[in-house]
Amino acid sequence: MQQLLLIVVFLMLCCFPSRIHPDTKFDHSGPPQMSDQISPVASFETEVTSLVVLGASGDLAKKKTFPSLFALYCLGLLPPNTTIFGYARSAMTDDEFRKHASQHFKVPAEWQPKRAEFLARLFYVAGQYDREADFVELHATLCLHEQRSAVANRVFYFAVPPSVFVASARGIRTACMPTGGGWVRLIVEKPFGRDLASSDQLGAELGSMFTEEQLYRIDHYLGKEMVQNLLVVRFGNAVFEPLWNRQHVANVVITFKEDIGTEGRGGYFDQFGIVRDVMQNHLLQMLALVAMETPVSLDAEDVRDEKVKVLRSCRPVALDDIVVGQYAAGGGQPGYLDDKTVPSGSRAATFATAVVHIDNPRWKGVPFILKCGKALNERKAEIRVQFRRQPNTLFPKSNLNELVMRVQPDEAVYLKFNGKVPGLSADVVQTELDLTYKQRFDVRLPDAYERLIYDAVTRGDHSLFVRADELRAAWRIFTPLLHELDAGAVQPEIYTFGSRGPAQADQLMQRYGFERTEGYVWAPKKAANL
Repeated sequence: MQQLLLIVVFLMLCCFPSRIHPDTKFDHSGPPQMSDQISPVASFETEVTSLVVLGASGDLAKKKTFPSLFALYCLGLLPPNTTIFGYARSAMTDDEFRKHASQHFKVPAEWQPKRAEFLARLFYVAGQYDREADFVELHATLCLHEQRSAVANRVFYFAVPPSVFVASARGIRTACMPTGGGWVRLIVEKPFGRDLASSDQLGAELGSMFTEEQLYRIDHYLGKEMVQNLLVVRFGNAVFEPLWNRQHVANVVITFKEDIGTEGRGGYFDQFGIVRDVMQNHLLQMLALVAMETPVSLDAEDVRDEKVKVLRSCRPVALDDIVVGQYAAGGGQPGYLDDKTVPSGSRAATFATAVVHIDNPRWKGVPFILKCGKALNERKAEIRVQFRRQPNTLFPKSNLNELVMRVQPDEAVYLKFNGKVPGLSADVVQTELDLTYKQRFDVRLPDAYERLIYDAVTRGDHSLFVRADELRAAWRIFTPLLHELDAGAVQPEIYTFGSRGPAQADQLMQRYGFERTEGYVWAPKKAANL
């Protein structure tokens, strides 16, 4: 062990002098003084970038992070001098790590030659998240690979449980910072706490070591193609903006449905439940984009300023405005409590429908209905804007108009409207104006993680990441409710695996004026032959 430490110290001495800026300050008591500046993309040709994935042996890194990095490399969207390092507790050689990291790569024929090139850039370091000496060793390894450039930038991707966020950040801040003017960025995965107090504590601890400019809090739904399209649909089409208010909109329904259960991960899920896992972050982020006012520009801070304003206008969700459920066995599938990793008698919600009220001039009185659940009848995520019925209509049996933005799968935007049945009949039928992406565009849609990693690593753009005050505003809406649910104020309604969820959720939506169309089924169009 002494020999290893001597080698590490020797390597640190060898690589530090060549890149230390004469004005660099090494006071580790607070955020760094010299490494906060974002270098222009053009400077990457004379710089190196070290991208460290903490939690490299886990499922998230294997299924999302590494496949996204591979895709970005093949598309030429990573900085050209990028080396990727895995860091985790598991013991692995570099070759074993490369095999592990590449298990879920999607490799079309044109990318096949780049596979070996990419894997040659991957290296592995084993270590604990709370041991400074292990981060010293990681730093020495990074220095060895960074010696070919005067400036080294470092990105640390936290694909780890929140319980080790602070320890990992401390190890980086104390022993693994870049030198010579290079910048550092931390990409942090949710969850960001369990409620407002724990989120504030986590934010304060991270904020004592890193600046807001260095932190990139991921909500991967913000990287999805249709979520990004929200700004264009809203502010790029004159036909919609005049209708986007309480005078014309009856309600907005934002839905996330999965057709699978916890599948052996119930023990982890049980710690959070569906409200913390999906509603407080993914759905609330989509609500903010739907409801916010026009930003001054598309600059990251201008967009996030407007999101914060609308979240601050939201009332905390009342207990009377939520229905929670838990799935039971059905259709040959086990129930939630049948998952051996779930505590016996757990009351964790696997389904929730809640109503959010926005108290501002644009949306006062318009219910925003958030609906999410596991083990339902289909997999989809969508935003549905239901417009008000016209007074004194000539066609009283016609359905309400709806604008639907389908986030996944089969990305699409379609407008449901009423028309006459062709022929001699005078009957009215509901149909749609449909923009189905795969039918209209012959283009590969990037995974959400590809977009987010590209923005953080290559562009240094915070637009699709959650700011500290935005996170605080989101927790304020749900924390009182979550405390009541944790205290057992509501018994989850039981619903069958493969159903639409508890009937009480439909009743809640009807109470707030939502009208469900009977007999209409949207079907995605076939892919284009261009």
